[in-house]
Amino acid sequence: MFDNLSDKLQDVFDRLGRRGRLTEADVDAALREVRLALLEADVNYKVVKDFIARVRERAIGSDVLRSLSPAQQVIKIVYEELEATLGEASPLNLSGTPPHVIMLVGLQGSGKTTMAAKLANRLRKQGQRPLMVAADTYRPAAVTQLEVLGRQIDAPVHSEGVEPPPPEIVTRALRRAREEARTVVIIDTAGRLNIDKQMMDELRQIKALAKPNEVLLVVDAMTGQEAVRVAKDFHEQVGVTGLVLTKIDGDARGGAAISIRSVTGVPIKFLGTSEKVDGIEVFHPDRMASRILGMGDMLTIIEKAEETFDKEEAVRMEKKLRTATFDLDDFLKQMRQIRKMGPLMGLLEMVPGMGRLAKEIDPEEAEAQMRRIEAIISSMTPQERRNPGIFNGSRKRRVARGSGTTVQEVNELLRQFRQMQRMMKQMQSGRRGGLGGLLGF
Repeated sequence: MFDNLSDKLQDVFDRLGRRGRLTEADVDAALREVRLALLEADVNYKVVKDFIARVRERAIGSDVLRSLSPAQQVIKIVYEELEATLGEASPLNLSGTPPHVIMLVGLQGSGKTTMAAKLANRLRKQGQRPLMVAADTYRPAAVTQLEVLGRQIDAPVHSEGVEPPPPEIVTRALRRAREEARTVVIIDTAGRLNIDKQMMDELRQIKALAKPNEVLLVVDAMTGQEAVRVAKDFHEQVGVTGLVLTKIDGDARGGAAISIRSVTGVPIKFLGTSEKVDGIEVFHPDRMASRILGMGDMLTIIEKAEETFDKEEAVRMEKKLRTATFDLDDFLKQMRQIRKMGPLMGLLEMVPGMGRLAKEIDPEEAEAQMRRIEAIISSMTPQERRNPGIFNGSRKRRVARGSGTTVQEVNELLRQFRQMQRMMKQMQSGRRGGLGGLLGF
C-alpha cells in the first residue's frame, strides 16, 4: 500500500544524504518534496500541514544542522513525527469479567465478516474461547459466510437466520456465551452502502444491550479520504474505541492509514493484510513508520515466524545449519514454512534494505519458481533428498518428468544447493565471505 510513498521518501532522503552539511534552504527543499509525496499518497491536507510544520521546527535547529550527520538527524525526526501522527499502540481491551464483547461496525463491503473470523482465530490461538455472532440479517450471505468461516477455524457461530431482529439475536447469543463459558463474543453487525439513521439506531441499541469492551470500526483502506470521513461519522454517532484497516495489501495510496488517527483521535488496533483467516496484524505505529520510510520491520517477521514455525523443529534446523548437514528434505520443509508466513514479496519488504530489491522481482515469477522447486524436490526419493551427490543422468531425467520440469532446471537447483552447502561450511569454519555468499544465494 505504501510502495509509491516509500519510494518517493527514500529518493528525498538519498539526495539529502549526499550533502555533507545542510542549510535551512536544503531542509525546506526536502520538506517540500515530502509534503508533495504525502499529498499524492492521499494524506489529509491538515495532517500534512501539521506534520511538516512539526518536522521543520525540529529540523532547522542548530543541533541538527551542525551535527556530524545532519541528514540522518532529519530522517530520525521525520520517523519520530510520523510515528506520533500514527498514534500510540493500543492493545485490545479484554479486561473485566468474561465474556468480553467485541462489536464490529462499518459500511457494507469493508470486510467486517471476514475480520470477525480473523479476530476469533487469533484469540483462539491465544487461549480464548470465542463465540461469533451473525447479527447481519440484512445480507443473507453474511450469515452463511460467517458459518463457513467458523467451521474453517473451528470456532462456534451463533446464527438464527435473517428473520429475528439483530438485538434479539445478540441477547440470546450473550446468554449462550455465559452458559458455554465463552470468554469472548465477537458480534458481526450489519452495514449499509451509506451511513443512515436506521443503521445507527440499531447499532446504538446493540451497544446498549451488549455493553462491549471494544467497538471496532472496520474500514477499507482503499477508499482513501472517504475512510477518514466514515470513521469520523461512526465515532461521533456510535462511539468507536478502535479502528481496523482492511485491504492494506491492495494498491491504495496509504493516506487513510496516516490520516485516520489524527482526524478521529481513535487508535488503529489491527490491520487486515490478506483475505486469509490468518491475514491480521496488530498495529504498531513505530513498525508502520519504519515500513513507510523503507527501514523494514524485522519484529513483525520474527512474530510471524514464531507463530508459524515449530520450536523443536527450529532448534533441530539450527543445529543442521551450524553443522552443514542441511539437506534437500530440510530445505523443502523450510520453504513450505516460509510460504505459510505470507507472500514472499511482503516478507522481503519487511527486511531492512530489501524493499527496493523486492520491487524489482516479479511476484508471480517468484511464486512460480518456488512451486517448481517444490515439485522437483517432491519428485525425488528420500535417499536422493538426503544425498544429492548420487544423482546421475537417469535420476535427473526421472525427476524432471515427475515434476513437469526440465533436466536443466533440476541441474540448476542441484548446483545452487551445492553452492549453499559450501557457503554453510565456510561460515562454520569462519572463513570470510560465507554470509555474503549465502545471502547472495
